[in-house]
Amino acid sequence: KDWLIEVRLSAAACRTLGVMPCLTVDDALALPTNLCEEVADVHEDAVSIGVLALQGGYHEHMVMLSQLGCSVHEIRQLSDLQRPLDGLVIPGGESTTMGHLARRLGLLKPLRQFVESGKPVLGTCAGLIFLADEVEGQKQGGQDLVGGLDVTVQRNFFGSQVDSFETELELSFVPERKVHTLFIRAPVILRAGPAVEVLAHVLLPAQADAREQRVPVAVQQGHVLGLAFHPELTKDACWHEYFARLVRKCACK
Repeated sequence: KDWLIEVRLSAAACRTLGVMPCLTVDDALALPTNLCEEVADVHEDAVSIGVLALQGGYHEHMVMLSQLGCSVHEIRQLSDLQRPLDGLVIPGGESTTMGHLARRLGLLKPLRQFVESGKPVLGTCAGLIFLADEVEGQKQGGQDLVGGLDVTVQRNFFGSQVDSFETELELSFVPERKVHTLFIRAPVILRAGPAVEVLAHVLLPAQADAREQRVPVAVQQGHVLGLAFHPELTKDACWHEYFARLVRKCACK
């Protein structure tokens, strides 16, 4: 009997594979078990980047970094963090859930140690929240944080899911054009410490009782990069290129 299974791949993964999301069992078994590691295997000297894969949109990060020549690996349990890694990505998703899972799996302390090690770390949306030293708007009872980024972040700053939006950002390292950006139930950075560099702002429209306001949405503190948006959901790889350069630079030291 020809069983049909539903393979839930992201749009980015389907485009990369050139397949439709609904596959037969034989078709699905013919696919590589990890597309990203298969792609990266051709690069013998590729830097090794782990992507926290407990929850959220980790796969799109993996595909994009693989296409840039990085060797990428899912981080799901303690043993995954014990492999040699040059960098780490903490994706978007739900930061409270991510924290609960990390605690239950014994990953919180090792993740903090990785951030403290000086190896590059990228956090996007929920990942930014997870890396922040201080978070406002937490759910009742608070949430577990990795920390290491000297910022105060406001969760769901723009509102609920229906208040998500797209815009164009000006970036210092891409001076020739604006970069298309997606904000999905996004946080913002309310405070940035003295060692934190702001890389991008969003302009908030003027209100009846306030003027226009620029709020930080992308920051860097040494080896730690925090973004309030989802660069992995666009076709523009400039943020992943920026992070990959940082990882390669640190790996060469």
